Amino acid sequence: MKQLFLVFLGGGIGSCFRFIIGNYFNPYFTNFYLGTFLVNILGSLLIGLILGLTFKQDLLSQNQALILATGFCGGFTTFSAFAYESQNLIKNGELTFAALYIGSSVLLSILAVLLGLWLIRSV
Repeated sequence: MKQLFLVFLGGGIGSCFRFIIGNYFNPYFTNFYLGTFLVNILGSLLIGLILGLTFKQDLLSQNQALILATGFCGGFTTFSAFAYESQNLIKNGELTFAALYIGSSVLLSILAVLLGLWLIRSV
């Protein structure tokens, strides 16, 4: 039950941050969902750092990793909004922006995780 509460707490905080960032950045562009893009890239970097700290000589406990990685990063990042926004761009005929949004989101998210893991390993 404690672990479920930790995920709940972290997820709620992460979702609030995502809401704030999305509402701040998304209205600036009509063809690119910058808020969602930023939270997904930043969340990917954070999960790389968090899991890197967890794996490196157990610098984070299982509960700390749970609240931060599963909870916060899970609530902060959003695949469902990314999928909806991608189909919205396609539906509106913005195929170039859709391809840019989808490709850059996936590629940069993976690179951000790798960067986070690499940064922790190199320290």
